[in-house]
Amino acid sequence: MKKFIKLFVLLVLVMVPVLAACGSDNTSGDGESGDKFKVGILAPAVTHGWVAAVAYHAEARAKELSDEIDYQIYTSSDASEMTSQLDDLITWGAEAIVAFPQWEGMEVPIQRAIDEGIEVVNFDIAIDVDGVYRVAGDNYDMGVQGANYIVDKIGTEGDVVILEVPSSGSVSELRTGGFKDTIAEIAPDMTLHTYATQFTREDGLADFADILTSLDHIDAVLSLDDETSVGVLQAIEEAGRTDIKVVTGGGGMQEYFNMMPENEDIWIQSALYSPAMVKDAVDIAVKILNGEETDEETVIPTTVVDRDNYEEFLDAESPY
Repeated sequence: MKKFIKLFVLLVLVMVPVLAACGSDNTSGDGESGDKFKVGILAPAVTHGWVAAVAYHAEARAKELSDEIDYQIYTSSDASEMTSQLDDLITWGAEAIVAFPQWEGMEVPIQRAIDEGIEVVNFDIAIDVDGVYRVAGDNYDMGVQGANYIVDKIGTEGDVVILEVPSSGSVSELRTGGFKDTIAEIAPDMTLHTYATQFTREDGLADFADILTSLDHIDAVLSLDDETSVGVLQAIEEAGRTDIKVVTGGGGMQEYFNMMPENEDIWIQSALYSPAMVKDAVDIAVKILNGEETDEETVIPTTVVDRDNYEEFLDAESPY
């Protein structure tokens, strides 16, 4: 009996540190004792190469920070699905969420997450929510740069087609607003024709083909997106039009960059708005959780790319 008691005591002494080690891994998120923060990432489902690259770069950065964070990433097709995924992240215990809320109707669920103490960093989209952080390119300045570029190439008079994308909300409003405000200042005699389209090459092709049949003369096109611009350029080529001298874009699409030196008759421009900026949003979420001060809004300046400097922005590894 005494031997049994001694053996039992010895077994307990051996098991105590083992059990203690098993129970030491908590997710309090205080950054101490090897704990990791829980960070959720919400992105739209892939409807566009640029959107695909956002999810790619966000997850790539999360993996690079794997010593500091545990993460879950979701992609969704609409506001309802993203809201459900946000609820899943709250249940999981997310301490910060990096969100790309591309649809209307995300204000209430994001505000609810913030009210529950979760830090939310929005990528790209501006929404009316108290306490949300935001990382974005300068959408308004993209329009300003588009206006300056077009006037530089065709002068202060001419016919310009604006391809707005109402479904993109503040993105389209800011880009077209910057363009129109600048044109009103530097080229008030410019004639503007506004049409709606989408951020896809298929819509750019179909919509601009119709526009070409309705307008006999066009000097320049303000397109807000590189993929739309690829469709626009295809429509111009198929129609055999030679009057158009400028097509702008936005985003940072490698295929579009490679088209710039191939067409000597049209100045092909892109206001660089790289999807890799989402890495900054992930970094800011981690900074906030570490107690570091950061601005509520981080705006990344616009860079103009055309045939003169496109080679500086070629990236064979880019998914976009």
